[in-house]
Amino acid sequence: MKKFTNPYFCAMGRKNTDKVVFHQIQVLDAGAKGVSVAKAPDGKVIFIPNVVPGDVVDVQTFKKRKAYYEGKAVKFHELSEHRIEPICDHFGICGGCKWQNMKYSQQLYYKQNEVKNHLQRIGKVELPEFETILGSEKQFFYRNKMEFSFSNARWLTEKEIESTEDLGNRNALGFHIPKMWDKILDIQKCYLQEDPSNAIRNEIRDFANEHNLAFFNPREQSGLLRTFMIRTASTGEIMVLIQFYENDKKNRELLLDHLYEKFPQITSLQYVVNSKQNDTIYDQDIKLYKGRDYILEEMEGLKFSINAKSFYQTNSDQAYELYKITRDFAGLSGNETVYDLYTGTGTIAQFVSKKAKKVIGVESVPEAILDAKANAERNNITNCEFFVGDMKVVFNESFIAQHGKPDVIITDPPRDGMHKDVIDQILKIAPQKVVYVSCNSATQARDLALMDEKYKVTRVRPVDMFPQTHHVENVVLLELR
Repeated sequence: MKKFTNPYFCAMGRKNTDKVVFHQIQVLDAGAKGVSVAKAPDGKVIFIPNVVPGDVVDVQTFKKRKAYYEGKAVKFHELSEHRIEPICDHFGICGGCKWQNMKYSQQLYYKQNEVKNHLQRIGKVELPEFETILGSEKQFFYRNKMEFSFSNARWLTEKEIESTEDLGNRNALGFHIPKMWDKILDIQKCYLQEDPSNAIRNEIRDFANEHNLAFFNPREQSGLLRTFMIRTASTGEIMVLIQFYENDKKNRELLLDHLYEKFPQITSLQYVVNSKQNDTIYDQDIKLYKGRDYILEEMEGLKFSINAKSFYQTNSDQAYELYKITRDFAGLSGNETVYDLYTGTGTIAQFVSKKAKKVIGVESVPEAILDAKANAERNNITNCEFFVGDMKVVFNESFIAQHGKPDVIITDPPRDGMHKDVIDQILKIAPQKVVYVSCNSATQARDLALMDEKYKVTRVRPVDMFPQTHHVENVVLLELR
């Protein structure tokens, strides 16, 4: 039998044909979901995490499909000129900042390319020259909301697994390991949210360990401490919400009292007791323990209340830049009727209101509309109205007849994009301009294709809201042909 001698392809075992090693493979591009892309000798694509375009690596594959492999770099032969040293000790394990080993200028390059590729390949519409992506002044400590999970069986490093020593306390407060719902990486320092975020999280874990408070066991559905959320605002206000699985009043108050004493700057200290299977809080009764049940965010003199369930852009500084671009694209003179679809808590609606005659906001989440109305009242804004309901149902001809035909529509839908019925209604009423804000340029491109018959894309500008990750927002201006 002839021996296989291809130097670029070596089998890793007879029983598992998915596991092979490709030698000296050059990483070519940054792909979807933060992984990079290379080509195998047989022509198939290889998806590889934690590498940078320009690296030359040996790749061990762990999954084989008809058109691609998934693998990991096991040896580096050459390092890309675009590679930098990650600053976080948890890089490569927690999965939260997959591009932290890439220069920020290159991150922006690949984000802009992704938007352009989606709009050209999926949208297939005529496009103007793209405006340069707006980078974030802060590349670290930019998030205003972080969520962490407790576990009584923290994720172990390879060194710890191989150790024969007693590992001692296995409690963790941190992030889920990617694709592992029950595995939590204990986080010592996270570079995503400004202090006192790290100090508060570490104090909670240390105090809980010191007083033998039980960390959650997701498999057995037991334990006192389940999740922890912290929200901060540009005003300096701080919200902390701890989710308890068990209703243990004594130990709950022991922890909350200590936290409030240790960090008196906390504006809002809340908790929830949640013993259901999942840890979502949107159907739960949240209890205020100290302070008030919201924090205030401020933008151009406007104040927005943020409660535990509120949606608000998680990068406050870049949200301001995103809204300015949106307002600029709308080109308002003060005489327009503007519809803000998927308005959320009405931040964009109120932000553009001083340059519009009237703004109508529509949102499906009742609590968000209550927040929007309260914020408008707080800001003494009288030309905004907010309505709740399923967009494809509410946004109909009778609604438009009642509130007036819009001159401009601003739409900021969820990742799935706009429902076809909503697009059909936009095409029917044909406002002069549509400003489409998207967190998913692939579904945005799909929607642009559906609108191409009546609308021409005249401006495009991506905005980087999430440095160190592959995520990117995009703003498009469509004008009636």
